[in-house]
Amino acid sequence: MHFEVLSRNTSTPCSDVARARSPIRQSCAQPFFLSLDLKMAAGTLYTYPENWRAFKAQIAAQYSGAHLKVASTPPAFTFGQTNRTPAFLSNFPLGKVPAFQGDDGFCLFESNAIAHYLSNDALRGSTPQASAQVLQWVSFADSEIIPPASAWVFPTLGIMQYNKQATEQAKEEVKRVLAVLNQHLNTRTFLVGERVSLADITVVCSLLWLYKQVLEPAFREPYPNVTRWFVTCINQPQFKAVLGEVKLCDKMAQFDARKFAEMQPKKDAPPKKEKGSKEGGKQQEKKEKKEKKEDKKASAPAPEEEMDECEAALAAEPKTKDPFAHLPKSTFVLDEFKRKYSNEDTLTVALPHFWEHFDREGFSIWYGEYRFPDELTMTFMSCNLITGMFQRLDKLRKNAFASVILFGSNNDSSISGIWVFRGQDLAFTLCEDWQIDYESYNWRKLDVDSEECKTMVKEYFAWEGEFKHVGKPFNQGKIFK
Repeated sequence: MHFEVLSRNTSTPCSDVARARSPIRQSCAQPFFLSLDLKMAAGTLYTYPENWRAFKAQIAAQYSGAHLKVASTPPAFTFGQTNRTPAFLSNFPLGKVPAFQGDDGFCLFESNAIAHYLSNDALRGSTPQASAQVLQWVSFADSEIIPPASAWVFPTLGIMQYNKQATEQAKEEVKRVLAVLNQHLNTRTFLVGERVSLADITVVCSLLWLYKQVLEPAFREPYPNVTRWFVTCINQPQFKAVLGEVKLCDKMAQFDARKFAEMQPKKDAPPKKEKGSKEGGKQQEKKEKKEKKEDKKASAPAPEEEMDECEAALAAEPKTKDPFAHLPKSTFVLDEFKRKYSNEDTLTVALPHFWEHFDREGFSIWYGEYRFPDELTMTFMSCNLITGMFQRLDKLRKNAFASVILFGSNNDSSISGIWVFRGQDLAFTLCEDWQIDYESYNWRKLDVDSEECKTMVKEYFAWEGEFKHVGKPFNQGKIFK
């Protein structure tokens, strides 16, 4: 059988190939070729405009010929409203986008899964080895590119607070990632094989905002192979059909405090009382203000829901009862400590501030240790466990702070962390939405006056120390704030 012919042009229908080369006619009945006779994927992609995650699926569809309708604007899709309806949540329980619904009713969430489904064999990898390499780079993008890219780029867009320590660390991680790509592309045109694959699509989309916002010429100069490859990809017709013209950054964007302040939700000022106004006039004024407020909320910018990766709140979340409403006001201002921790030295400024202002009655400190270390394999996958947990605890941020650390190396690691909660109880039990991950950990409340507690807080907050209770070296840490 002539496998090579089909693997090089998977868009050719089997019947056409059979007419052109008779020995393949019999092979059309074999399972390997059955997919070539199946109807091309078709359906609707729900997203908001300019969602780089959705770009992956859209570009894949451009290559494969999948019939993809994009619903990103009213009336087909209103971000923050449509994705909160019972009908949408019945198909996509997380309410996140992008989300795909096939014309046959088949539903998918998670952008990588959607892009994979809408691809063809050439994009996915036409051999087991190529397919594995494509998956390798897709995973690489998620675990190695997205976290530092988000930490660096999002503050420049005004949708995330600036953290000097995190930004500088992100820059170093981006350099490391670009160095890996630059070495790999030294003798290659594309990441896998001799043509564009889903690996290229995914990694390009993951690097898109880096190249548009912060990778100025001087920064990207040491990585010519990466830039050459990136420019080659974005100039392919299939990429251009989705991305349009992509202008590379001329000058590194910086954090704009004013832009950040403008993008934060504003509290409405109380209506002024007017003397001599009639009761009916007051009621009408209140009604108009309420409608204006609702209109403003409905037109809020979309990117806030993307902030689940960058530690910010989901957009347009329905209001629920505050699980901490029953607690008295505390003298310890957690946000003030978080600012100290983010912007100043941990050991000389943030920690002294923490212990000086810590409210022993209003807050508690807990140690959490992952219960199943034997199941931890690759460190990047273990790190994803931490990140995923943080994402699902978004509404807890206002009343909690944590430093969670991955210790050890591949196939020999552990996860543990120090958590600070409002109140004296384990906070996860206060809300059903927070209970997805916490049972995977053993929890122990610490005596805040003990030397053990002070040592552990110091080591976990500073990411340095002996960590005698762990027995493994520090690998990397994540901060929940």
